[in-house]
Amino acid sequence: MKKFSIVIAGGGSTFTPGIVLMLLDNLERFPIRQIKFYDNLEERQQQIADACEIIIRERAPEINFVATTDPQTAFEDVDFLMAHIRVGLYAMREQDEKIPLKYGVVGQETCGPGGIAYGMRSIGGVLELVDYMEKYSPDAWMLNYSNPAAIVAEATRKLRPNSKIINICDMPVGIEERMAKSVGLNSRKEMVVRYYGLNHFGWWTDIRDLEGNDLMPKIKEHVNKYGYSLQDEIEESQHTDASWMHTFAKAKDVYAVDPETLPNTYLKYYLYPQDEVAHANPEYTRANEVMAGREKHVFGECNRIAEAGTAAGMTLEVDEHASYIVDLARAIAYNTHERMLLIVPNEGAIVNFDETAMVEVPCIVGANGPEPLTQGKIPQFQKGLMEQQVSVEKLVVQAWEEGSYQKLWQALTLSRIVPNARVARDILDDLLEANQEFWPTLK
Repeated sequence: MKKFSIVIAGGGSTFTPGIVLMLLDNLERFPIRQIKFYDNLEERQQQIADACEIIIRERAPEINFVATTDPQTAFEDVDFLMAHIRVGLYAMREQDEKIPLKYGVVGQETCGPGGIAYGMRSIGGVLELVDYMEKYSPDAWMLNYSNPAAIVAEATRKLRPNSKIINICDMPVGIEERMAKSVGLNSRKEMVVRYYGLNHFGWWTDIRDLEGNDLMPKIKEHVNKYGYSLQDEIEESQHTDASWMHTFAKAKDVYAVDPETLPNTYLKYYLYPQDEVAHANPEYTRANEVMAGREKHVFGECNRIAEAGTAAGMTLEVDEHASYIVDLARAIAYNTHERMLLIVPNEGAIVNFDETAMVEVPCIVGANGPEPLTQGKIPQFQKGLMEQQVSVEKLVVQAWEEGSYQKLWQALTLSRIVPNARVARDILDDLLEANQEFWPTLK
């Protein structure tokens, strides 16, 4: 049986240990001969790599492990590139969140001005990875879950149209797990869904169990009362950050706008932006929460493992819901025809929508990659919202490609989250100042 070679780009990410543990947990389904880490920040990656090397040696010593900052070493002889890079790290995420809040506008890492700023940083980094992969392992597939996935997906569609890239997001996976629990199922794998939208901007239209029974009425009843919060969390919420608890509960209000469907949680930023600003602390945003929480914990624990020389008693957790990445890799490697929600060129999947939009819809995945399933025509409300949002994403990519200040200003002005063109320009000028090191020169 073939064993696979994987490179994880973003080796210094706080998510990397969880991904490695998840891969080790799935070796029977997806055998691996080699795991490589690639990052352009050597010292940061080394801390994660030293711990992961020990974990791999203890759990699967037959796997060859390499951590490198050299593209050739990283990208030669690989079957899959799993990419989750964050250009500018959490320091820039903090700017993405705090600058808009200064103007009373939502500060969020993938939505509105913050997402646009992050997108302008990410495009170049992701394209560089694609080019390395194609140069050194032209038969490999890139499984990209670098954010903001919608802007990155549009950039790869437009600027690398023939590349073997699949753009994925774990947010629907996380929400579906909550839906499954709310109706007493063990796993989202016991559900078959229909869904359409853009990344972080979509709606479920049909959810059935494996026998074909309609689960929508029961899930809607739960969401109408509690949003996507679960009973045990409502009583005891220490395991979930406060900001996520608020997000899951807020889905109740988002659902009320269109009770025919079930919404992605991120729609709260577009439909209730003032509520989000009122709820935010401009001095201490989600980036600060992550730096003080997960980042501190993961790096601290990795350094402890490296010093101890063993992973015994470690508190690093398997990224369970990242197992969809293995499902995707397996679908390509073994032609399994798994049904998955992916971000793909529309090309008729949503009949009454822009053919060139990168949409998130269920796909059947095999050796040729994803085949989108047609979702038919969508209602005017969703169509209007999506047309506005897809235009924002396209303008950002055009601004990056052309170095156009004007188009980036237009993108910000068009975002539902930004109240008017004057505020859009003020935010843009501040973001431009903060991102000099990372954005292309705009004129």
